[in-house]
Amino acid sequence: MLAVVATVVASVFAQTTSVRWAQHRRTHEGVWTVALALFALASVCLFLGSTTGWDPGVYKAFYLLGAALNVPWLALGTIYLLTDRRIADRIRAGVVFFSGLATGAVLVSPLRGTLPTDAIPNGRDHFGALPRICVAMGSGLGAVVLFVGAAVSAWRWLRRRDDAGATRLAAANGCIALGTLVLSSGGLAKRFFSIDADQAFALCTALGISVIYAGFWIAAAAPAVGATRSRSGHRIAQRATEDLAGEGLR
Repeated sequence: MLAVVATVVASVFAQTTSVRWAQHRRTHEGVWTVALALFALASVCLFLGSTTGWDPGVYKAFYLLGAALNVPWLALGTIYLLTDRRIADRIRAGVVFFSGLATGAVLVSPLRGTLPTDAIPNGRDHFGALPRICVAMGSGLGAVVLFVGAAVSAWRWLRRRDDAGATRLAAANGCIALGTLVLSSGGLAKRFFSIDADQAFALCTALGISVIYAGFWIAAAAPAVGATRSRSGHRIAQRATEDLAGEGLR
């Protein structure tokens, strides 16, 4: 059921960002749509593996989409919001190259041993070095970019409490940072809730994407920032809304 929840939330989230991208053609929303679609497909694989058993095809798709690819693409959307377009375009080329490398490494790599039927397979037990390195790099660096981008944006908005909606936008970024932490905290969930590793992973997956989605809607509901300022101040506020939970999430 937790895998179903994660799939539904990620699918609705992807549909929302795709509609916004179709309306406004903002690059970060198109990138987020790709990332959320990957997340939803990985959740489908988690559901299939947990209910019908893990076979090589389902496990490789789950490992590739959920562990290696979706976090770097989510982080790339954040980079498009927080950096210059030319810099983001160069980083996108790197992400595309990494995605191809990770895809080839996971699909070509033979699986070692027998996949368990009653638990999520562990990558270090079944994959060689290259696929595991790709996962460590993609998920680790991507999560850092997501968390730092959201945390910095939340702090910036907290410092602008005189602007209408700034507190709400700070809260939205706080949700995004929190959701990023939750997605990677399966071990803590296992100890805190006294559940097994698979249940902890599924719980953090469903809860983490739900918290990030909540941040998206909190930002979307925020009033226009800087609406009561002077024309000069309003231009500054408009530039500021290109931050992680400003124009990008509205």
